[in-house]
Amino acid sequence: MKKLLLLLIICLTTQLANAQTPKWLEKAKKAVFSIITYDKDNNILKTGNGFFVTEDGIALSDYSLFKDAYKGVIINADGRQMSVESILGANDMYDVIKFKVSITDKKVAALNIASHPLAVGAEAYLLPYSTQKDKTIAIGTVKETSKINDKYNYYTLNIQMKDKMISCPVLNSNGQVFGIAQKATGKDSLSICYAASAAFAMSQSISGLSINDIALNNIHIKKALPNSEDQALIYLFVASSQLPVNDYMALLNDFISTYPNNPEGYSRRASATIYNENNQEGFNKAAQDYERALKVASKKEEVYYSLAKQIYNYQLEKPETVYNDWTFDKAIENINKAIAINPLPLYMQTAGDIYFANKDFENAAQWYDKVNTTNLASSASFFSAAKTKEILGREGSEVIALMDSCIAHAGTPVTVVNAPYLLERAQMLMNNNQYRNAVKDYDSYYEAVSGQVNDVFYYYREQAALQAKQYQRALNDINDAIRLNPNEQMYQIELAVINIRVARFKEAVEVLNTIIAKDPAYGEAYRLLGICQVQLKETAAACKNFAKAKELGDTHVDELIQKHCK
Repeated sequence: MKKLLLLLIICLTTQLANAQTPKWLEKAKKAVFSIITYDKDNNILKTGNGFFVTEDGIALSDYSLFKDAYKGVIINADGRQMSVESILGANDMYDVIKFKVSITDKKVAALNIASHPLAVGAEAYLLPYSTQKDKTIAIGTVKETSKINDKYNYYTLNIQMKDKMISCPVLNSNGQVFGIAQKATGKDSLSICYAASAAFAMSQSISGLSINDIALNNIHIKKALPNSEDQALIYLFVASSQLPVNDYMALLNDFISTYPNNPEGYSRRASATIYNENNQEGFNKAAQDYERALKVASKKEEVYYSLAKQIYNYQLEKPETVYNDWTFDKAIENINKAIAINPLPLYMQTAGDIYFANKDFENAAQWYDKVNTTNLASSASFFSAAKTKEILGREGSEVIALMDSCIAHAGTPVTVVNAPYLLERAQMLMNNNQYRNAVKDYDSYYEAVSGQVNDVFYYYREQAALQAKQYQRALNDINDAIRLNPNEQMYQIELAVINIRVARFKEAVEVLNTIIAKDPAYGEAYRLLGICQVQLKETAAACKNFAKAKELGDTHVDELIQKHCK
């Protein structure tokens, strides 16, 4: 008896019949279609339903149909097939998706999105997909509503739903779609179904950062560009480092097709083409894209800068055959054009880099100096200026002052990223006989990298400490260098030299004998051994070792022979 009563209630609330057929039904049916999605091997993945919401082919459905899909095809009410062109947005939590279909007609029948949400008790019409000329429709009412993002409704409907009705449109009494049908589970499925807001599904979009959207990345069908040109540019920037080559090139082509007057698309495609087609044809395509960019650009300096940078990077690779006139001189010509229009610090820095690469250090120094008077002044720009002036042979004080500014801009404490500047300044201080300050920089570097150093570091710091007459520190560092690289004879020689400096001649002799045992042709070792033996009053043995050093080609031993071996 209870089962009969339940069936009676269902029949009263849900009518799958031709009665009460709305006037808009025939037109609305044409907007509903079937969907087939395919996996990467072109096997059928899933089937379901969807519907058009614009006459140019924008449609809505459920996200789960498209997850893991590589292709999608729709079959409209007339039985014609059309391909899914691109994904416009998706939400996996509420299982909705918006996408674009490549329509075969100028227009398709489409449903209008309801301008207002439905209230509890309002009539609801679930319109299934059908290629037949019947007027089947499921009719019910809104039982409950809840909120999606405090703006859109999620509906519980008094409608019994069949499996083939999933993702079909739910309309109000005026024939406007307000929901996407979703199946209830368990015993509730006998009397109710759910509907996600169509307006919410329509609000799904792709932004500049959607390249990292997990839900979208689980769909392998092409994603559309963001509607905003600014967001599309951000999307391009992020995609350049994350998309496979072919996908990124396709995205660039879409961008240029959508925004033909934006020079950024041509410049980026030119750069990508050179990277992927490093041949004459690729360079021809890139050159043509730069020409197009210059034609459409309102800020031509940006294109000149981009081209200068491209040629500069190309020349850094030292190509065997240079494309046309893509030389450093051509890069300089373009960066100077950019600076003439708008002398941005970034362009000045690039000019300095190009002149430096072209070994025109005077001009490079001038541009770096200009950059260092602007808000673009940084550790990198001061370092560039210091290295350039060091090459030019400028006063050590000027070079070190620039390195001081470099490290001052690095902040306190110096990070791992900026720590190499400390090594550079330490070497410059060494070159200018400021050994104690050099040791301090080596110590600061050690702290910045949390002691993660190699044998070469210990050797260089030992050299500074030795010159600063910090002999114990020098001994400690050279021993650490030997510990990390015991086969490097230069370190062993350095250990002997330090022992000689502190008059530890016997210890030095032990080290030198070990070296000679490993390499009997090491001339310098014989000379140093002779020096130790002179100090130990073993003159005959010393002279014998000096003679051996001379025999092996040591050019520094003659004076010692003249002095001690008459």
